[in-house]
Parts: sequence; C-alpha cells; structure tokens
Amino acid sequence: MTQIRATHEIHGRRLSRNIGLGIVLVAFVGIVYGLTIAKVGTDPNDDLGAPWAQAQDKAAK
Repeated sequence: MTQIRATHEIHGRRLSRNIGLGIVLVAFVGIVYGLTIAKVGTDPNDDLGAPWAQAQDKAAK
C-alpha cells in the first residue's frame, strides 16, 4: 500500500507562484480591457473622434 504523503515544500512554492501569476494576468487583462473601452468610447464630437463618426453625426442632422 502507498502512503499519503504531505505536500512537499516545492509544491507550496509552485502554488504560490501560480496564484501570483494568475493575479498578474487578470490585472493585465483588466487594464487592456479598460483601455479598449476608453478608446472605443470616445466622444465623436471631440478632436480625438474618428472622422467617419463626425461625418455620421453631420449626416444625421
């Protein structure tokens, strides 16, 4: 029969490293998502708006 052994020290380190890396990846994805929403959600009346958005606004009036 095999005995159940306690978790080795290296497994605890790997788990901590994997959790830390997961947190960093989630933060990175959140930053990229936030920047994307901020860029896509710009006001077309601003100078930063795309020219086609300004043309659509003028055509709608």
